[in-house]
Amino acid sequence: MPVRQLKEGSEQHLVIKPHLNNSVNQVQKQLKTARNGKSPPGQENQNAKANNQSSPPSKSRGRRRGRGGRKSDQGDAFMRPSTRPCTAEYSPAAQVSARLSTAVEINNSNGGTFCEAGRNFPSSSKSLSFAQRPGYGQLGTKCVVKANHFFAELPEKDLNHYDVSITPEVSSRNMNRAIMAELVKLYKESDLGMRLPAYDGRKSLYTAGELPFAWKEFDIKLTDEDDGVNGPKRVREYKVVIKFVARANLHHLGQFLAGKRADAPQEALQILDIVLRELSNKRYCPVGRSFFSPNIRKPQRLGEGLESWCGFYQSIRPTQMGLSLNIDMASAAFIEALPVIDFVAQLLGKDVLTKTLSDSDRVKIKKALRGLKVEVTHRGHIRRKYRVSGITSQPTRELVFPVDDNSNMKSVVEYFQEMYGFTIQHTHLPCLQVGNQRKANYLPLEACKIVEGQRYTKRLNDKQITALLKVTCQRPRDREHDILQTVQHNAYDQDPYAKEFGMNISEKLASVEARVLPAPWLKYHENGKEKDCLPQVGQWNMMNKKMINGMTVGRWACINFSRSVQENVARGFCSELARMCQVSGMEFNPEPVIPIYTAWPDDVEKALKHVYHACTNKLKGKELELLLVILPDNNGSLYGDLKRICETDLGLISQCCLTKHVFKISKQYLANVSLKINVKMGGRNTVLLDAISCRIPLVSDIPTIIFGADVTHPENGEDSSPSIAAVVASQDWPEVTKYAGLVCAQAHRQELIQDLYKTWQDPVRGTVSGGMIRELLVSFRKATGQKPLRIIFYRDGVSEGQFYQVLLYELDAIRKACASLEPNYQPPVTFIVVQKRHHTRLFANNHRDRSSTDKSGNVLPGTIVDTKICHPTEFDFYLCSHAGIQGTSRPAHYHVLWDENNFTADGIQSLTNNLCYTYARCTRSVSVVPPAYYAHLAAFRARFYMEPELQENGCGVGQGTKNTRGAGESGVRPLPALKENVKRVMFYC
Repeated sequence: MPVRQLKEGSEQHLVIKPHLNNSVNQVQKQLKTARNGKSPPGQENQNAKANNQSSPPSKSRGRRRGRGGRKSDQGDAFMRPSTRPCTAEYSPAAQVSARLSTAVEINNSNGGTFCEAGRNFPSSSKSLSFAQRPGYGQLGTKCVVKANHFFAELPEKDLNHYDVSITPEVSSRNMNRAIMAELVKLYKESDLGMRLPAYDGRKSLYTAGELPFAWKEFDIKLTDEDDGVNGPKRVREYKVVIKFVARANLHHLGQFLAGKRADAPQEALQILDIVLRELSNKRYCPVGRSFFSPNIRKPQRLGEGLESWCGFYQSIRPTQMGLSLNIDMASAAFIEALPVIDFVAQLLGKDVLTKTLSDSDRVKIKKALRGLKVEVTHRGHIRRKYRVSGITSQPTRELVFPVDDNSNMKSVVEYFQEMYGFTIQHTHLPCLQVGNQRKANYLPLEACKIVEGQRYTKRLNDKQITALLKVTCQRPRDREHDILQTVQHNAYDQDPYAKEFGMNISEKLASVEARVLPAPWLKYHENGKEKDCLPQVGQWNMMNKKMINGMTVGRWACINFSRSVQENVARGFCSELARMCQVSGMEFNPEPVIPIYTAWPDDVEKALKHVYHACTNKLKGKELELLLVILPDNNGSLYGDLKRICETDLGLISQCCLTKHVFKISKQYLANVSLKINVKMGGRNTVLLDAISCRIPLVSDIPTIIFGADVTHPENGEDSSPSIAAVVASQDWPEVTKYAGLVCAQAHRQELIQDLYKTWQDPVRGTVSGGMIRELLVSFRKATGQKPLRIIFYRDGVSEGQFYQVLLYELDAIRKACASLEPNYQPPVTFIVVQKRHHTRLFANNHRDRSSTDKSGNVLPGTIVDTKICHPTEFDFYLCSHAGIQGTSRPAHYHVLWDENNFTADGIQSLTNNLCYTYARCTRSVSVVPPAYYAHLAAFRARFYMEPELQENGCGVGQGTKNTRGAGESGVRPLPALKENVKRVMFYC
């Protein structure tokens, strides 16, 4: 299906892209000093006038509209020269084109060619090196912070890798560890030559020094302790073969840590990580890289049979200070070790001992218990464990099974009485089904208890999330104290494995030199009392300010889905909101098109269509510009259903408000909602003063487009529903404030964004190019009248293990998208990965010093670290760009993987920090650079667009593909298209 084209001069904001009918191209094998500019507003304006660098926003805005060439699939008008200069320091497009004119042709995976502007890309990830650190940042106020990194001394011993083969094969890591623990116990002093090996639980064993053999076979017998103390115990026999594989090169690791080698010796790092985890694996319950225990802190109940366990995260990392052990506190939800009958009562929230269960109750119990381990309690000391496969559809009193080959039947109640002397009391309840389909596969609920230490991996409900957050939310001082206490409790200096491998771990937090970057000046409308603003500690407000581009809302309506909100209350709220929009700089009609309409949440589609048609009739064909919606505080799927219907069916832009805010009207809340409404209408709330003065290094000099990209994946347990990719791009250079976006569904848990660049065959036009990057470049050209001559790409949600793969694939897609628009068009690209899911935390050096912390006790917004705890050679930094509200702030980790724009450290750091003050939804700096934030919001919003049955059944790829029309070869059902009037606005804000 051809990619939808933009209308002349339009500004497109979030288009749903149908999945295109061709498979994902393989990764291309042949891929291939800034100043701060801060000054008070008065001085800034003088500088601008002296250098003839900028025009008033109201004038330049008019010149930016309506630009763009004629409509063309292949972008023949995309590169049409523009007559609009930016500033005196703007390098004309011709100069950049000339600089990039030397092109080489590289064969692509389809046998064609595309132009690559003089850059030789590596043939694979092995020869790819990420951007090297260009130096250290100097801007900002210097300070010292502490980080939860602990120096780990590099051992001097030889590390040896051995392969482990266990027969019969065991799938459980715990069982593998038990087998190897028995082997070490029996043979350490003899066959193992006094070595104490570290084991990964699978196929690898590591030693400090060589074992006395290169290959050896061992016979190991394990007694099943679950069989209790009475009677014979089961003995299992295993054959273990240990074979030498290789010696790890610690010299290589030392050179890497010293910055003398660029490639990290992953095997050596992995060995050291496993060594330091070995003792914790025995002490605690391991989950990923974290360890949990009910003894670290008393578990807190979360409701419905769940409880939170406290634990700690641990990982060895290469840093500039050498090896670092990263320790952080963690919490997770576990199944409470309750009698099963008590668990069921908590799950259902009712008395199950006297009341019968409904069919829906049985389904809920089955979903909750399936896959869990239970132990029997009716056999005294014998506590045999079973895994639950389901529950019976009949009550226990009706269950019978054959006892012999002659089909003689016996009831479950009789069997337990005769065999174990156990009287089943609650025969109206079902039985658990465990093991294979034999006579022993029925277990009464009251005869079972849930085995301790089973993590809950499904989605938590809102109440459980709130309860878990209360447990995990720690002030910085408390978190720091707990981290230090964890390190002391782990006593790495007494760890036999650390001693064996010669590893010493410091017990002191790393002291790190940091800087606090200054907040940028923000520009507001000239008609306000305050025309510009300097945020204080990451915050400011809209008092005495007006939006720099306030929009007009003349036609609006309100629908009320909350039964507790009376019409006069809703009317008063709408009136206050309209007044706030006017005060903030919008033109907002105080009267709705039709009276406020009240409806039941169950009738969402019917109610929306009624309001839509009523307004259309009254407006005689004119579009309703805005729909205000009052929702119940607990609205379930109502919000998602409403957004899907409004944006893919009716073409309505909506703003939802919860009941609690309607009753308790706060000026701060109304001001934030007005900001969102203005952006949804296509306006801008504020811009960076440096941007309109064209003083942002490597952004203001030539037309620059800033991308944000993210992929959101389904919740755990959804095995087939698609992942959603989103890409947004700035549309208003040089201000860099408004963004357009595209989203698409792609294969389940696919991290590479498959639709960045696409080609497909059209029966009339032949090979047609498209994809999200290409469309956003065209959109930028039409919105600004300029062609992007520089690309900055912020990529969210990529783990370190995926850096190479994502960079190779997605940078190649960017190159192809550019080349498809015009020969020799290859603007330089800077590719930055943004990570929030890490465990580095920054703490004030002195918690009592109020001048070095914000109100929550966290480090000040703008705090940046690019030394000591960062990568030994690559271009990365930690930035805490926001003020903390509660808990401990998490800095964002930015890793510059590719940089053809030759940013200085100060250049990319100050740009990233300044952009964090341009987020449209609030008057606070945010924790993640806005383009990446917007991409995440867009992808999250798009998940609502999937048809309800797909969300419920998770059949984005499985059974849902039977009825797919227009799906791509990957079998992913495309998202429904947005209505035309919705595409033009940042409605995901």
